[in-house]
Amino acid sequence: MQRDEIFEKVQGVLVEALAVDEDVVTPEATLFGDLGAESIDVLDITFQLERSFDIKINQGELFPEGVGQDPEYVQDGNITDKGLEALSEKLPHFDFSGLNDNRSVQNLVDMFTVNSLVNFVEQKKAEASA
Repeated sequence: MQRDEIFEKVQGVLVEALAVDEDVVTPEATLFGDLGAESIDVLDITFQLERSFDIKINQGELFPEGVGQDPEYVQDGNITDKGLEALSEKLPHFDFSGLNDNRSVQNLVDMFTVNSLVNFVEQKKAEASA
């Protein structure tokens, strides 16, 4: 499956799950900021991605869990070096370079983009075919 095919399917999932127009679901669009996703939408998005791509997504694999509440990972509202390392290990499909200048937990939310979902699906499909 080619990357553009994956993008189109991810786009369709997000249009359905978030009730947004197709033209706003661009690779750079952030899920929570630009597309208005809320935490409850994560379950629906995960389920629809599993169904659309015939993949299994384990809990915490697509979106991190508990990182923001761990004092080793977050101090004074900022992600620590250990936290950034944990995020990078848990979520290799996300580009966390945007956190280099601003490690605010709030800034972390902007890392969840449509492109990150495409990267994730690409990785899962590659693992399944290996």
